[in-house]
Amino acid sequence: MADGFTPKAIVWFKCEPWRRRCGDSDVVFHTNRNKVPSEFLGRVLLLDPDVSQGNCSIMINDLSTSDSGSYQLRVNGFYQGTADGVTFPSRTSLSVKDLTQKPSVMIPPLTEGQQATLTCTAPGLCSGSPPKITWMWRGKGEMEVNITGNMAASFKTENLTVVTQRHSSILTFNSSAKHHNTNVTCKVSFTSGLTTEETVTLKVNYKSQPQITGNTIVKEGDDLNLTCNVESFPQSVVVWTKHSASEIYLQNNTGSATLVISNVTAPDSGRYVCTATHLNETVSAYADVKITWFSKILKGSGCVLQSALLTCVCITEGFPLPTITWPLLKDHTEYSVIKTVSNHTINDTVTIPLKNRHYVSVECYSSQGNEEAKENLTVQEDFPEKEVIQSKTILEKISSLEVVVAFLIGALLSAIICCLAVKCSRKTLKESDETLKMISQEDPLIVQNDKSHVQEEAKNLPMAGEKSASEMSKDPKDVQYASIDFSVMKQRRAKEAAKERASTLTEYAEIKTGPKEQSEDGSKEGSETLEGEEEDLMTKRCVSEEQTEVEAVYSTVKDVLDEI
Repeated sequence: MADGFTPKAIVWFKCEPWRRRCGDSDVVFHTNRNKVPSEFLGRVLLLDPDVSQGNCSIMINDLSTSDSGSYQLRVNGFYQGTADGVTFPSRTSLSVKDLTQKPSVMIPPLTEGQQATLTCTAPGLCSGSPPKITWMWRGKGEMEVNITGNMAASFKTENLTVVTQRHSSILTFNSSAKHHNTNVTCKVSFTSGLTTEETVTLKVNYKSQPQITGNTIVKEGDDLNLTCNVESFPQSVVVWTKHSASEIYLQNNTGSATLVISNVTAPDSGRYVCTATHLNETVSAYADVKITWFSKILKGSGCVLQSALLTCVCITEGFPLPTITWPLLKDHTEYSVIKTVSNHTINDTVTIPLKNRHYVSVECYSSQGNEEAKENLTVQEDFPEKEVIQSKTILEKISSLEVVVAFLIGALLSAIICCLAVKCSRKTLKESDETLKMISQEDPLIVQNDKSHVQEEAKNLPMAGEKSASEMSKDPKDVQYASIDFSVMKQRRAKEAAKERASTLTEYAEIKTGPKEQSEDGSKEGSETLEGEEEDLMTKRCVSEEQTEVEAVYSTVKDVLDEI
């Protein structure tokens, strides 16, 4: 500008480049605000409001693509006291592109339970109207929502220069596991309607309790399959162990571990522990595994029928305890059932009174889940104790009767022997009488005396024999067989023997032939004497044999009496 020119107003135009000079309709800035269109009013400002300083630079806020174009400067003032103005032929071209910058979001390390601070800064060195900064939070699988609750945002403007500022927003919240892997968006909205945003994913250091999934009740012979999951960041190291054992079943550093045991048996029951290690901290969880098993009907089961009362016992075992049922109970209204349990064994006793029914076998049914077992129990009949005692009494009576019969037989034999003995004694007395008659011829006195004595004894002898026989028939213990007195006969025989030793052979012959002579004479007395001698021989043999038999029989009867 020429010397002596005093600037008073600055005017900026924006018009097409092909136009040589912009007109009043193209004003975007004028010192007189009344001459500025509304879309530019307040948006285009001088960097230095003091025009006298000679700084004509402008600042356009809230740029948009419509602000692109050719800008021309004109300075109005007074030259040597006359109003004048200078339009600069050179122009400034402005090209505004779409906004590509995004807000800057700063995230510090986040730890569960600690306070977190996020900072979002608007792009560029803005001037003029401050932008609007908002925070958006989107959970896992959820829609984006505005941050509320324990999350708070504050706006901050930082003046970098006289004409530049930095706008930012600070978000404060308490971090937790639910914030892990969630998205946070910082959105910047300018007054021109332009918006920009930045989305970040939060990473929160956290750990949760191990979660065990799988069936902890497994049938014997099946497979045990347990999975331990530990949600954490960073991922934890997981270890499977069995309680009270040092054996490590499985170790995995992926945050999840699956324990598999094939063909399980009862010893596989127990507590299995899942331990997770996360950033030098340890957490654990456990699962109590139970192996189910089921057995058939055990020995000891059976039925007994006693006095029209049927008692059946059914024994089985398993885990969990099986259920025992009796199909025959549906046919009865009166019965009692007693159940006893010991560890994993169940004993079921049913008692049923029977009237007109009879069972050969009774079915016992045991079930556990999908497992079942049944068995037909054989019914055994048991006689009452009273009947057994009666049977024993009858047998004892029969045994005693045998002893009595043996005693009676012995007594009868004793009586028969006594009768035979009496008969033999009578024959002996008769023979003695005949012998005395023969001897009386030689010694009448002695014979007479002996005869009288013998006759007297003979008279008493049959009576004693008859009395003894009658008494023995009544009571075998009163047998007086030994009381028969043969002393007279012994004396006679002793004298006869003495005479025989003193006599000669002729005298002996006379005695022997005497009967023959008498027989030839037809003497009755001689025949009787001969007959007496024969009977004497028979009597001696009879008495000797009967004595032996009597002693044997008597001894047998005595033994029998001792047994009784």
